[in-house]
Amino acid sequence: MLYQFYEADSAMRQNKSRDGKDHILLIISLSKNLSYGIIVLLCNSWGLAYSAQAQPLSQKFQKAPTNSTLPKLTEPWPQGTEAKPPLLAPAPEPISIPEPETPLPDSTAYTLGSGDRVQIDIFNIPEYSGENGQHQVQIDGTLNLPLVGNVSVEGKTLDEAKELIQEKYGEYLQISIVNLNLLAARPLKIAIAGEVQHPGSYTISPIVDGGDDVQGGTQLPTVTKALQVAGGVTTSADVRQIKIRRTQLNSPEQVISINLWELLQDGNLRQDIALRDGDTLFVPSITEVNPVESAQLVNANFAGTNTQPLNIAVVGEVARPGPYILETGIDQSQVSATEENSDSTEADNNVSSAQNTKLHTVTKAIKMAGGITPSADIRQIRVRRLTRAGTEQIIKVDLWQLLQDGDLNQDLVLESGDTIYVPVADEVNLDELAEVTASSFSPGNLKINLIGEVVNPGIISMVPNSTLNQALLAAGGFNQGRAETEEVELIRLNPNGTVTRRQVQVDFSAEVNEETNPTLLNNDVILVGRSGRAALSDNVRGVLAPFSPINRILGVFLDIFD
Repeated sequence: MLYQFYEADSAMRQNKSRDGKDHILLIISLSKNLSYGIIVLLCNSWGLAYSAQAQPLSQKFQKAPTNSTLPKLTEPWPQGTEAKPPLLAPAPEPISIPEPETPLPDSTAYTLGSGDRVQIDIFNIPEYSGENGQHQVQIDGTLNLPLVGNVSVEGKTLDEAKELIQEKYGEYLQISIVNLNLLAARPLKIAIAGEVQHPGSYTISPIVDGGDDVQGGTQLPTVTKALQVAGGVTTSADVRQIKIRRTQLNSPEQVISINLWELLQDGNLRQDIALRDGDTLFVPSITEVNPVESAQLVNANFAGTNTQPLNIAVVGEVARPGPYILETGIDQSQVSATEENSDSTEADNNVSSAQNTKLHTVTKAIKMAGGITPSADIRQIRVRRLTRAGTEQIIKVDLWQLLQDGDLNQDLVLESGDTIYVPVADEVNLDELAEVTASSFSPGNLKINLIGEVVNPGIISMVPNSTLNQALLAAGGFNQGRAETEEVELIRLNPNGTVTRRQVQVDFSAEVNEETNPTLLNNDVILVGRSGRAALSDNVRGVLAPFSPINRILGVFLDIFD
């Protein structure tokens, strides 16, 4: 029985073993089939790719049929011509990366120095606080404080000085809480150089406005205030490149760039920074003067208006060339308003007086020199100016544009030492000359010389644009009985130095025209000849002059028939 059971068990194990082998064989078979399938797929894929690459190579050497309608992709270049290079794509425009702007310094970082008055308040120590805590920085830059002695605060900000004082008192007090305020700032000594009216060293006192800000109501002078004290900037100043050199304790010198043009155009008050004691303000010269910008700069409150007489020179085609001294007048209508402000300082009064000063321009200087001559070229006037740095500037002035378009920017504001040069015109246009002659910078009166048979011969003064008929009438008209009334001779000195003489038919009823009633120019000469009868009478009298008795008889006879 046991033996049968053992055989049955053995048979079952053999069956199970056989079944496991069958499963393993089945898995191996499936794996082989799957591998073969993957290999076949890869081979097929490789064959397709190879055929796709090989197809154009094989077609390259095949000739198209003659009856093919496919367009030709390329054609041979004709003989005698060269192939043009292919057009290159335009180069991309360079990308401009703006340069980072130099940040302006913090205007509240005031540094202490000799002469500053401060107030120290110590927590729970009334003996050293309030009025008892008011101290002045001594000449050596120290504060003489009770209990701790001298504390050096030279060149330190309020926060730095506060921490230092608090540390000193911490050695003696269990709780040292210190508060430091600036009561009154010291006068600032500032150097101003460059394109200002009065460069040099200045001492400017801060303004106390009684406010409750961090600096005890003290306003430090700004860049524009310092420029006003120095008389303002000149018209040659480059207000975009103003430099401030500032010394710092235990640090390299700091250079700050100021652009006051942004203040004028955009109202950027950050450019008008507060100055510090020992600052050097430098205003450079502009390379090329722009009349439009110069006119805007003149109206700024920090622009220069020199109250001293201007020494200038006017040369070229003007009536009286030479040097001139232009006295600078004060607009008295604005002085009374300035005098009413009795609280203003002396520097403020000087600034107000300078701003009320009348300015001298190119046209005023030419007018003082007697006006331009008829041969002047008002389109090419030049103003030569020396900058504070010693360089020379040549400024072009076009007064014709002033006459035609009313461009007041062409009437340049003058500086002391300027030289105005009026060149000779290459060609004079008579139509334009009449308009120029009537301008404000032409001679006020024309000098016309009348010779011959007029009632009052000689040089007469005429207003600009006077005509021939007006000149004859101003001389009293023709000398009746002796003058040739049909025509007169007009003699004119041309700009090129030549003289022209022409006969002009007289017609007192004619309007202004070049044939019978031309417009006169300065220094024209009008010759009124004798009539034929007057000429005969004068000749007979000349011949019979030696025979005085007969001459008297014939003279009476000729006078009867004249």
